[in-house]
Order: sequence, then C-alpha cells, then structure tokens
Amino acid sequence: MTHITILGGTGYAGAAIAQEAAGRGHQVVSVSRSVPAALPAGVEHVAGDVTDQQFLTRLVSATEHIILALSPRGTMEGHVREVAQALIPLAAAAGVRVGVIGGAGSLRVSPEGLRLVDTQEFPPEFRAEALELAEVWSQLRETEHDLDWYYISPAAGFGAHNPGERTGKYRTDDSGVLLTDADGASELSAEDLAVAVVDEVEMPKHRKARFAVAY
Repeated sequence: MTHITILGGTGYAGAAIAQEAAGRGHQVVSVSRSVPAALPAGVEHVAGDVTDQQFLTRLVSATEHIILALSPRGTMEGHVREVAQALIPLAAAAGVRVGVIGGAGSLRVSPEGLRLVDTQEFPPEFRAEALELAEVWSQLRETEHDLDWYYISPAAGFGAHNPGERTGKYRTDDSGVLLTDADGASELSAEDLAVAVVDEVEMPKHRKARFAVAY
C-alpha cells in the first residue's frame, strides 16, 4: 500500500485516479480548495490552497507519492507552473515521487513534426492551458534537484467533454509523439488514464521521463 496525495483530486482526472487507487487498497488523500459533495469510498479529503507554501509543505511531509492533477484554467490559470516550481524541491528533499498529469499539447504530431499545441487544428481556447502544462514538463526536465518524477500526456481527445468508460486497457509510448490508433484517433477515458497512473505507482517503468497514454 502506498500513501498517495492527489493535488486536484476532485477534478476530472484526479477523481478517477483517486477512485482507482483507493479501489486497489492504497491510502489516498484528495486535495482541493473546496469540500466535494461526495468522495469515492476509502478516499480522504483535505481542503486547502496548494499555492500556499506552508500547506504544500505539510502535504509533502505526510505522503510517499504526489500526483499533480491540476488544470491551469479558471482561478488556477498561470498558477500550476508555480505549484510545480514549489513542489519539485520539496518532494526531492523528502524523497517523495511526483507524477504530473500533463496534456497532449507538448507531444509532436510526428517524429519531426510540430507540437500538437502549435498546429492550426489545436483549439485556441485550450492553448494557454496546454502551454502552461508544457512549461511544467520543462521544469521537470531541467530541474537540478534529484527528484523521482514522471509526466503523463493523455490522448488528444482526453477530457470531460469526451467521457468513456473503464476497459482496463491502454497503450504507452515514450517517443514524444502523439499516440494514435490505426484510424488516427487519440482517445482515452479518465478511468483508463487512472489505471495507467496507478499501474505506474505500483510498478514504476518511467523515471524522470514523459510518456503518452492512449488506446
């Protein structure tokens, strides 16, 4: 059993990860600013502002594994990079492993192609969010701290606007290229992202690395 703390644990990705992790017997703490109406069985909730250094320090000191599942939109736009910047040295000093749920925007559409976020087809309303998550990816790559981390880029079609269901199946790829199926689609449900995340918690295969997850 691992003690897992999820920043943004009541969001679309975070809630699914919390449910999957608790269902497998892990001790899960879900963190958000407000208390949710309901929580998955076995999940503890802590309310607070993760941009507060003291609050973040307390969270890090009480866990083994932190998953940053914050979305840089609304009141968090521009602040997810700040949370990551504060989290990296804290987690490194405490020996806490960090997982980041990033976006597909930083992946390339082909080995020599553009990043997805730089293509004309990328929705402009999601561009700022994708660029901020790409900055977090850069922070991890360029850190001088000895941190055990991984960064997950879900499928391009991943999101609350495109829900799916749990199949227990997924593919991963660490080439930095968008993962698509034979028809060119890039899809993944929140539940199967959660399966991939908790598999990585239980059986680490990616250390100091980014990987894509899709069907």
